[in-house]
Order: sequence, then structure tokens, then C-alpha cells
Amino acid sequence: MGSIATVDEDATPDQTGRARAGRIRHLAIDITPLRVSRDYRRLWFGLLVSEIGYHFTVVATFIQVFALTNSTAAVGLVGLFGIVAIVIGTLAGGAFIDATDRRTTLLGTQIGFSIASGILLAGAIAGQPPVLLVYVAVALIAAVSAIDSAVRHAITPRLVGRDLLPSALALNQVVWNTTALIGPAVAGVVIARFGLVWAYGFDVASYLLMFGVALTLHPVPPEPTDEPRVGLAAIARGFTYLRGRRVLQAAFGTDFVAMVFGMPRALFPILAVTQFGRGAEVAGLLFAAPAVGAVVGALSGGWVKRVEHQGQAVLWAVVVWGASIAAFGLVGSRLWLALLCLAVAGAADVVSAIFRGTILQLSVPDALRGRISGINYLVVAGGPRVGDLEAGLVAAAFSPTVSVVSGGLLCIVGAGVIAVLAPSLRRYTAAKGHGPVS
Repeated sequence: MGSIATVDEDATPDQTGRARAGRIRHLAIDITPLRVSRDYRRLWFGLLVSEIGYHFTVVATFIQVFALTNSTAAVGLVGLFGIVAIVIGTLAGGAFIDATDRRTTLLGTQIGFSIASGILLAGAIAGQPPVLLVYVAVALIAAVSAIDSAVRHAITPRLVGRDLLPSALALNQVVWNTTALIGPAVAGVVIARFGLVWAYGFDVASYLLMFGVALTLHPVPPEPTDEPRVGLAAIARGFTYLRGRRVLQAAFGTDFVAMVFGMPRALFPILAVTQFGRGAEVAGLLFAAPAVGAVVGALSGGWVKRVEHQGQAVLWAVVVWGASIAAFGLVGSRLWLALLCLAVAGAADVVSAIFRGTILQLSVPDALRGRISGINYLVVAGGPRVGDLEAGLVAAAFSPTVSVVSGGLLCIVGAGVIAVLAPSLRRYTAAKGHGPVS
């Protein structure tokens, strides 16, 4: 525990004001990476636009598939196509991602995104495209996203350096969570008023803009190494690198536990009716609440660069996440308290994401950073989809409330088990010069 700050009774009002301002600056997010790195700044603003476009397409594809089929099962297949494609994209990306200039790979992913969204745009213009066409485009987006996310994560340490990496990852979380909050809401309005064509058209335009941004970046060639870089050997090396590296395994494990057991998003539409006696508008609030907390957590994350015991921070963040989710399941019909619990969970999740990302990026050699980031994306993107299945099965066997509360408690238990089985994660610190860890 740190010392408790006190107010000097003899201090002048001006001194007291400066002290308060200093404390606020310590909490406010550190924007130094945006100031000092031209390439990071451009990448950050490009990501802000392209992620909004991505969320337009996510919402549009669900709406379009349901309109074409009038089947909830067909809508569910969107997720199945997505997770299969993410696995394929992770494996395919591992075959070359650390062998090429990362700017070149980023350019290639924007072309892939544009093609996939272009297919959806053409189908929307046609009016009644085959649903298989939508599935194929969704799968292509998911596969490309596995490569795109990996290269973005791998390029960040090269753009900002070791000391500014936590601050850069906090800024990245601001983008992802702000767009996750704003993008779907704006997409719904655009689709309702102007139609699917405009939603898909904006997405295509956003990727073309991101392509232009990537063209202005400096090359980021691979660093010299003896590691295998291409082909099946490169893919295998990405997975075998994790063998025996308990810190990385534990970091991946904490996120998987949190997302599988403590992500009850599949139950939000049901809880909106059964727990809060409302409908779709409350379900929307439940979906948005974690993103609100995550944005606030990221914007007030100036303190993250001063945290040394980053492994402990990850574990405690998962505990707070689990406790908040369990509390959400116990609040009854008090909607404001439920939204507060979800917001706290979102803030804890963003803290976990920042430190997990920092541990990964600083403990993995640059020659392997793309492949390991790809595996991390597989965990991050796959965990919630497994969590949807888990939440639904437990709710069907018992009740939605039991599913939510038990999931939150299992997060806490899981964090404790990982802390015991992987003491190296508890001991991990952000000491300068910290190299690859075991």
C-alpha cells in the first residue's frame, strides 16, 4: 500500500492548487507517445477511423444476415465463420509476419480489408446477395484482422521504445474502447436512415484512408536473427517459443479465464427482460457499459507507466473484473448499479490489457513478436466466443443469474490458481533491460 496523501494546512491556496493539478496530471493518460513519435501518431489516428469503420461492418453484417434469412441460427453462424477464420489467419500470418517489413504487411492487410468490405458493399448494392457471400466476406475480414492486429502490436515497441510502451498501449486501448462504444451506436443510426450501402461504403473508405496513412510511415524491416522466419517452421517456432515460458503462458491464461467465465454478453438481451423488465434499449446499455468503464480507465491511465509489478497488476485486475461481474449478477433490478458494476469491470479489463500487452511486447524478441502477438489475438478474440457458449449452457442448465455470478467467482478462483501455479507472473517487474522471460 502506498502512503496516504495529506493536505499541508500551512500551504497557500496557490500551492494547494498546484498539488491538486499535479495529482490530476498523474492520473491523466500520458500522450507523450503521440508527441514524440510521428509514425505512432499517424498510426493511432488512422486506427481511430478504421476501427469505427470495422464496427459499422460488424453491426451491418448481423443485421443483413438476419434480414436475408430471418434465422437466429444463421446469425450465430457469423461468429462460427469468424473464429475459424481467425485460427486460419493466425496460422497463415505466422508463416511470414516476422520476415517482412511491418509497414508492408500493414499495407497488405488494408488491401485485404478493402476487398472484403468491397464484397459486402457490392452485395448491398445488388440488394439480395447470397448469405454465403456475406459469410465469406466476414471470414476474410476475420482472417485479415488476425494478421493486422499482430502486426500493429509488433510494430508499436519499434515506434515508441521500451519506456513509453505502457503509455502507448493505454492510448491504443482508448481507440479500441472508444470506437467499440461509439461505432455500433452510430452504425445503427446510419443503417436505419441510409441503409447498408452507406455502412459498408464508410468501412471501405476507412481502410483506404488507413492505407494512405501506412504509405507515409517509415519502413520497419525485421531485425537480424537466426530464428526461422517463413513457412511451417516459422509457424511452429511461434508456438514452441511459448513452451516453458510461464510468464507468457500465465498472461494468456488470465485473459482466457476472464473472457470464458466472466464475459456474460450473450446473456445481456435475456437479462434485460428477465432481470430488469425492459427490452432492447436496456440490452444496448448493458453492452455499452463495459466500454464506458474501459474508456474512463484508459483515459485516467497516466499512472500505468509508474507500475513496476506488472504481473501482480494483471492478476489483481482479473480479480476486480470477476468481483464486478459477480456483483452485477447480484444487484437485482437496480439498473444503475448493474451498469456501474459493468463499467468497473471494463475499467479493470483495460488495466489488465495494458499490462498483459506490455509484458508480451517487452518479453518477446522482435524476431518473434508478430507471431506471439498473433497467438495473443487468437486468445483475446476466441475467448469471448467460447464465453458466449459457456454462459449460454450454464444459464440453460441453471439460470442466467447463476451463470453470471458463478462466472465472476470462477474468474477470481482462476486468477488465484494462476498466481499459485505461475509465481513468475507474480514476480514479473518492469525493470529496465528486462529481456525474454521464462
